[in-house]
Amino acid sequence: MRTLKKIFFIAIAMALLPFASSAQGEKNQAYYVHEDQVKPSKINDYNLVSKDFKEACIKHNLKDMSWQVGSTNTGRYFNISPIENMAELDKNVMAPLAEKMGEEAFRTLFKRYNECYDKHGDYVIYLNKELTYMPEGISTTTEGQNYRKWHFLHVTPSNIQNLKGKLKELKALYTAKGSKEYYRIYHNGFGNMGDYYLAVISAVDAEDYAKKSKENEALLGEEGKKLFDEVFSYVQKYETESGQMHPDLAYTPSN
Repeated sequence: MRTLKKIFFIAIAMALLPFASSAQGEKNQAYYVHEDQVKPSKINDYNLVSKDFKEACIKHNLKDMSWQVGSTNTGRYFNISPIENMAELDKNVMAPLAEKMGEEAFRTLFKRYNECYDKHGDYVIYLNKELTYMPEGISTTTEGQNYRKWHFLHVTPSNIQNLKGKLKELKALYTAKGSKEYYRIYHNGFGNMGDYYLAVISAVDAEDYAKKSKENEALLGEEGKKLFDEVFSYVQKYETESGQMHPDLAYTPSN
């Protein structure tokens, strides 16, 4: 059994190596993501229980954890917490809250959550600072710009480095042209099936996003079109999601 466990963890390490080396070398920020795939009929209920959960955390001053909340138009809710390392996942940060609230009240709260979805799960992603284009400073909380466009660039293991190289070229082109369309690049970590890069763009709303995108396309011109074609030549599957962040559901412990 010990041998099987050793082989299992070696296999995981080898699978994540192309991304892990980048994460360590660039000191990229890791995030623990809990995703709930909320039923359309339960969106309002989910938002209500999320607000009640936040209020309980404020009331009982939950420590050692903070999160942002984002959701797509398809009902995927992301609860996103920064972590320093994988060891943090071993901590039961909710135990003090359950103790202060009382076990019954705590269970009732999460029973309400469970009624809102049939599928949920956890995984880790990394903010790739080397590939991110935010010349005024990298930040995931873009004040006044809660609209989000997520671009998922799925890639096979054999093309990870090729795609990364093209994303470096893309950032260089945006920098040289002085583009006003800023973006953050994430890549998958532990708990994800398959490899991908994720480009996230913030805007005021869908109209503002479309305006920025059109202006950026004109700014980059034929050089940009050619480079995007080269980027997508290494992409196995491309998906987009639109949605928003929910500052009213986010939580940061008080000092």
